[in-house]
Amino acid sequence: MLRLALRGARKAASSGILLRNTQRNGLLIVHRQKDFQIRAFSSGANNNNNNSNNNEDPTNITPSEEASLEIYTKDVGGMSPISVPAEMPIVPIIAINRYPLFPGFIKKVDIVKDENLKALIKRQLKLKQPYAGVFVKKDEENKEETISSLSEIYNTGTFVQIIEFRDQGSVLELVLSAHRRIRVLEPVDENQHVVSQSAVSSAQPGLNGRRSRAKRGMFPPPPPPPSTPESADSARKGIVLVKTENVMTEPVGKNDEIKATMMAIVQTIRDVVQLNPLFGQQINLLLHPSQNVIDNPVYLCDLVATLVQSAETKDLQEVMDDSDVSKRLKMALLLIQKEKTVAKLKHDINKDVEKKVQDHHRKYLLNEQLKVIKKELGIEKDEKSTIVEKMDERIKNLKVPEYALKVINEEKQKLQFLDPHSSEFSVTRNYLDWLTSVPWGLLSEENRHLGTAKKALDDGHYGMKDVKERILEFIAVNILRQNIGGKILCFHGPPGVGKTSIAKSIAAALNRQYFRFSVGGMTDVAEIKGHRRTYVGAMPGKMVQCLKKVRTENPLVLIDEVDKIGGAGFHGDPASALLELLDPEQNANFNDHFLDVPVDLSKVLFICTANEIGKIPGPLRDRMEMIDVSGYLAEEKVEIAHQHLIPQTRKETSLTENHLKIEDSALEELIKHYCRESGVRNLQKHIERIFRKAALQIAEQQSEHEPATTAISSENTQEIQETTVVPKDCEQILVTSENLQKFVGKPKFTSDRMYETTPPGVIMGLAWTSMGGSALYIETVLKKAVDQKSEKDGSVETTGNLGDVMKESVRTALTVAKGILSKEQPDNHFLEKAHIHIHVPEGATPKDGPSAGVTLVSSLLSLALNKPVVQDMAMTGEISLTGKVLPVGGIREKVIAARRVGAKRIFLPSENRRDFEDLPDFMKTDIDVRFVSHYSELYTNLFE
Repeated sequence: MLRLALRGARKAASSGILLRNTQRNGLLIVHRQKDFQIRAFSSGANNNNNNSNNNEDPTNITPSEEASLEIYTKDVGGMSPISVPAEMPIVPIIAINRYPLFPGFIKKVDIVKDENLKALIKRQLKLKQPYAGVFVKKDEENKEETISSLSEIYNTGTFVQIIEFRDQGSVLELVLSAHRRIRVLEPVDENQHVVSQSAVSSAQPGLNGRRSRAKRGMFPPPPPPPSTPESADSARKGIVLVKTENVMTEPVGKNDEIKATMMAIVQTIRDVVQLNPLFGQQINLLLHPSQNVIDNPVYLCDLVATLVQSAETKDLQEVMDDSDVSKRLKMALLLIQKEKTVAKLKHDINKDVEKKVQDHHRKYLLNEQLKVIKKELGIEKDEKSTIVEKMDERIKNLKVPEYALKVINEEKQKLQFLDPHSSEFSVTRNYLDWLTSVPWGLLSEENRHLGTAKKALDDGHYGMKDVKERILEFIAVNILRQNIGGKILCFHGPPGVGKTSIAKSIAAALNRQYFRFSVGGMTDVAEIKGHRRTYVGAMPGKMVQCLKKVRTENPLVLIDEVDKIGGAGFHGDPASALLELLDPEQNANFNDHFLDVPVDLSKVLFICTANEIGKIPGPLRDRMEMIDVSGYLAEEKVEIAHQHLIPQTRKETSLTENHLKIEDSALEELIKHYCRESGVRNLQKHIERIFRKAALQIAEQQSEHEPATTAISSENTQEIQETTVVPKDCEQILVTSENLQKFVGKPKFTSDRMYETTPPGVIMGLAWTSMGGSALYIETVLKKAVDQKSEKDGSVETTGNLGDVMKESVRTALTVAKGILSKEQPDNHFLEKAHIHIHVPEGATPKDGPSAGVTLVSSLLSLALNKPVVQDMAMTGEISLTGKVLPVGGIREKVIAARRVGAKRIFLPSENRRDFEDLPDFMKTDIDVRFVSHYSELYTNLFE
């Protein structure tokens, strides 16, 4: 006998199988007994309801009937129990889901919705026929209690006896005991069956005593239900009665195959019990004490089909349908083997999880014990004491201000009362960490030797006279003050002139720590001012992060791309947040949102970089000292290439002068026809390209004289590394102006200027752009012949993507030109009647600004007089209506552009004389610069 007393009864509750000898909610459950007694209970509320409707519903049970039924079914007074009939073809049908009910087992079923089925069950109980048929629905998702067609259920089910029932009013609770397998044949009409049952019960022999009691009114026979339309409709809602037949099991032969299969099933059950202790408890609850499982293969199949949880309904129904015992045993063996596989997998998973939990718990206990032992021995203190000591050690040698020290002490006291595992503890610890990481009062020793600083600046960059002088002035002031101070400088100029890289040289010259962060595209003000500590993952701003990294209060901070800072958005305006950071009157008490403690930034040297100062917000620009870093001349680019670019590229490519040499003519050709921009970044790219081409040639020459290596082993790695070094005796590669195209391709700029000889109406002007200076030609032509007899005035059309300021300059220049022409040649009415078209080439490039005023006037006069101006001449300056020439900006870039295109004579406003005198001497040679204050001075020199 297989009896395993183990823990739990989970499946017994989940599958509806009830425990034996258990009384719960008024239901006395007797499990697997040969003779069952019915015990019926109903709530008081339901009784009252039944009494009120007794005349209408024949299925209601009156109190006298209930008492009679209780007396009849109670096992007292020698009453004989109800015996299960061997044949009962017509039974009520109860449809269930998922698990079939096999013979010999018990299941609890609740009927909630179907009132017709409830009435039928009650009627059967009153007729002393507590029997029904239980069948499984094919669709597991079907929640209906009554079927509408026999196709909705499987054909084979079980004949059950209702051993307990309880009427809860809205719910009818039934406990069913399965006896044998039956097969459904056809549905039966409910009304006809009720009449036949009444007739049969009245004609049964041996019931004279009960009939006499019925005549006396103790237990009257139920009358047939009234044939109302409503009851007829409710009867047609579903099938509640079916005709069935018993399923006969074929005789069992005790052969060796069946015995072996049964033993295999029993052994597999034992294995499952070892893996899943709950399985053994279920077996203990389901087995009958007197039942020998090994001797009854039919019962063994039913037991296995009832126990398995992982099987599908279709597989369990196959065990129910088949009559061949040997096939049923094989199917049962397959089911229990699947259950063993699932149980083993669950056991392994639980074992792994339990092991991990035990290891983690064991490690935690050991760590806690170790902490206690170390604390008792004085080797180590608890976590809070360690944190506080660490913070005290940080600020021991710092000059922490009184207000900051007060906050630190308060946070340390707060830390002592917090649980180390709480989130507030982590927030407080993080806040203390940042507070003590600020280098309060810690300054790095600044360089106060002008010679050392000047050498550091010259070694890093060529030129930049204004920048270097400003830094030397800053050092001189600090020397005289005997104090370290800060300043806010802004380097502005075209790209590639060294604005960002000069900051590193300045930091080295001043012996200050260097920190850089870019604000290009920044839209979150918290990047500068920090987050509030209430937010998850809050951090201080860039300046506090900078101070923590450099560990000094006087670093050099480079704020890059300040003209490209993002505008105001959802997270604030970063440009406005920079005002407090860069204001000399406020940054001594800079307040970060995270620290919420003032930090002194007055000793920080801020250097900002920008390409166009017009894009920097006005209040922010007002707090900076602007330093112009203009572009380089061709001569300066040659020197920069020799001193910085070529040596740096040689170091990166390992090519010495013996391998590659670039002549000055090649550099001049490269600068003139490939790299005309103000900066040297593009020149550096072309030089690197030349070195890469040369490295490829040398590598190809080397591979032709050496055998190919197919594999590299650990023994000859050193030998191969030595052979990969560039040989010193290789042929030198010489780059000249003749073979330059072989290395860098065809030239980008084939001509220095658009016009070699300017015709009448075409004047060379000078313009400033963010990339440096450039020559800007202005073309004025006549659209159609002048009709002196016409009374209509002339017109002016402008093209070339001009801005509003430049269009106004065109109208102003036309007025000035008319005045000068009427004064010089009163009889010339060309500008009065002519239809003129003014165009500025490179129409895809937007152009705007007032500096083209004198150029426009000269172009109109040249066209009106039909005379070309002096060749190789360029000019710039703003014009007023009275002919006064006003100053303009970008003189250095414009002079560079004029020299690049080969202009020999340049006209500049008189008020720009100081800007020209500040230029290097080599920029002033080979050009004739004439300063004019009124256009009449320029007009006298305009033509030959």
